[in-house]
Amino acid sequence: MTADLSLHLVTDPVLCGERGVVETVRLAVAGGVRVVQLRDKTATDAEVVEQLVELAAVIDGRALLLVDDRVDAAVAARERGARVDGVHVGQNDADVRWARARLGSDALIGLTANRPDQLAAVSALPAGTVDYLGVGVVRPTRTKPDHPPALGVDGFRALAAATPLPCVAIGGIGPDDVEALRDAGAAGVAVVSALCAADDPEAEAADLARRWRAGIAPRVLSIAGSDPSGGAGIQADLKSIAANGGYGMAVLTALTAQNTRGVRAVHVPPVDFLGQQLDAVSDDVAVDAVKIGMLSDADVIRTVADWLDAVRPPVVVVDPVMVATSGDRLLDPDAEVALRELLVRADVATPNLAELSVLAGRAVDGWEEALDAAQELSASLGVALLVKGGHLPGDEAPDALVDATRGVRQEFPGPRIATVHTHGTGCSLSSALATRLAHGDSPADAVAAARGWLRESLRAADRLRVGGGHGPVSHFAGLWSRGGLETRPAAAEVADEWWGRIAGIRARIDELPFIRALADGTLERERFLTYLGQDALYLRDYARVLAQAARIAPTPTEQAFWAQAAHGAIAGELELHASWLDPDGDLGAATVDLAPSAATTAYLDHLRSAAFAGDYGRLVAAVLPCFWLYTDLGRRLEAGELGERARDPGHPYASWLATYADPAFAQANDQAIRHVTEAAAAAGAADRTRMFRAFELSSAHELAFFADPGPAATPRGA
Repeated sequence: MTADLSLHLVTDPVLCGERGVVETVRLAVAGGVRVVQLRDKTATDAEVVEQLVELAAVIDGRALLLVDDRVDAAVAARERGARVDGVHVGQNDADVRWARARLGSDALIGLTANRPDQLAAVSALPAGTVDYLGVGVVRPTRTKPDHPPALGVDGFRALAAATPLPCVAIGGIGPDDVEALRDAGAAGVAVVSALCAADDPEAEAADLARRWRAGIAPRVLSIAGSDPSGGAGIQADLKSIAANGGYGMAVLTALTAQNTRGVRAVHVPPVDFLGQQLDAVSDDVAVDAVKIGMLSDADVIRTVADWLDAVRPPVVVVDPVMVATSGDRLLDPDAEVALRELLVRADVATPNLAELSVLAGRAVDGWEEALDAAQELSASLGVALLVKGGHLPGDEAPDALVDATRGVRQEFPGPRIATVHTHGTGCSLSSALATRLAHGDSPADAVAAARGWLRESLRAADRLRVGGGHGPVSHFAGLWSRGGLETRPAAAEVADEWWGRIAGIRARIDELPFIRALADGTLERERFLTYLGQDALYLRDYARVLAQAARIAPTPTEQAFWAQAAHGAIAGELELHASWLDPDGDLGAATVDLAPSAATTAYLDHLRSAAFAGDYGRLVAAVLPCFWLYTDLGRRLEAGELGERARDPGHPYASWLATYADPAFAQANDQAIRHVTEAAAAAGAADRTRMFRAFELSSAHELAFFADPGPAATPRGA
């Protein structure tokens, strides 16, 4: 098996502090660490054995577990059933040949080397004695005060080029070093304080892993059946992986005789040949992600499960192919049980509604029941689910990411795309998702990206003209710019997607005490005036940002709209604030002594950054939540959805509520949404992603703004 050496964590009990080594390792592995090296120079061998046993249980095969120097402790821990994969040996530690003899040929053994003469000594060892070299220190580090002179990136490059063995960089490495070291020939990077001393080791590990993967095509393996017509199975998977920036590989579980009209025959190769295919790939290639599709029987499923247990790829996505389009069950009861056991090994499963019903053991009638069933299934299996709503009746085709373990329940709405050419959509979506996860995307971002790509491919499907039945999607529609095949999402689809992706933020805004008290009229006047004071400070700079949007707008229509919006922020909203904060309407006097809160400052810094960058799309995406969220709140407050008292003319804040429920404000909001989403729809995928991130961050700032009023404003004359 080829080891993935990309990201090592070397433990330090002092730096881990009260959180402890075990919890630090658990979080770091969840974030993407691939090798854990237990290093504790002060512990006894017996204590190291206990730590190895505990760490092996926490890691559960998701990363390789090594121990620094303590070969006998590794052997003792193995004898107790712990999965300890090998050791790392320093120049002054145990003899590496003795370590190989004690641990056997399957162990992973690393050796420290930081000088040319040490490399020469390694080359004199018998082949197979050492698997990789730890080369450093790269930067000065306090975790090893007696270290040799720092090599720097260039010094590391020279040593790595002088040996055929994989070289892992270690010593003082920070996030900004990762890509440079990778490009200098590193097989991986090893860090200590960057993770052990981190406030959030999972987030830091994920960032390091993303930096390592940047610019690299992830190696994604499809384990599935074939489709000779090219629309589904491994053929669709390989296209999807490539279209999403990955390098695709395939292991066949079944050969089918099928086309766009249906399946005629299925041939299942012997399971021992399946195992040989799997081993052949993983013995040579470090697999970054696995997509699993058609598995025809229990023996096939268990063979794949055994391979997953041995290799433990970092990302596993399972498309549970269980129910035919006709509604017939494709697996016998034994295979269904085996498949359910396989799902426990997955990171994400992608059932359609029929498959969800089988897995959950209950009828699924409608979208809300599907979400409830997914919540229960996710909790019981410990696996995230991407529930696909394409089989729902009607004009909408939503999907949802449900992860009970992490408290995630995020919906991705969208109108149904009018086409009969949907052959292989499940295969294509799941393999695209595996590729996006292997790139380092968060689950929600990976779903959004994979789903956006698939919808683009569906919109272009009619133009392929492949077959006489339900044809395939156009996997490379976004790359084909000739012949009229290039497609982009419609602006309305962008709006639906973005609004759905901030559903969690919107729900948290609704539950804020400020909003609830504002709705029922119980909000203290001082609290309301405090909010208005901060909002007044915000609006003055928000108007300047809108003016910048007008300055760089690409069309006269957009230029006029943003200029009018900037004027409205001053002449309309700020005048209303002044009437509350100062009886004479002197807003400047009312806020002259008012300091911006942390939330106000952070929000304005974000908007100024977008304005300064000169990117029209990013800028208008950043200003949109102030329109959209306020209009939505105003409409629902006026309708009494958040508290019946809001509809009372005697409500203490009636004039303020009326401003944001005014039809003119709603009309301006509709125009803002249209301008932004049209810009996003016309942009490329990377620019559209940047626009959404600006929109999402502004939405989060809106939540923080409502939640934190900041320093109080004192009305004049009070």
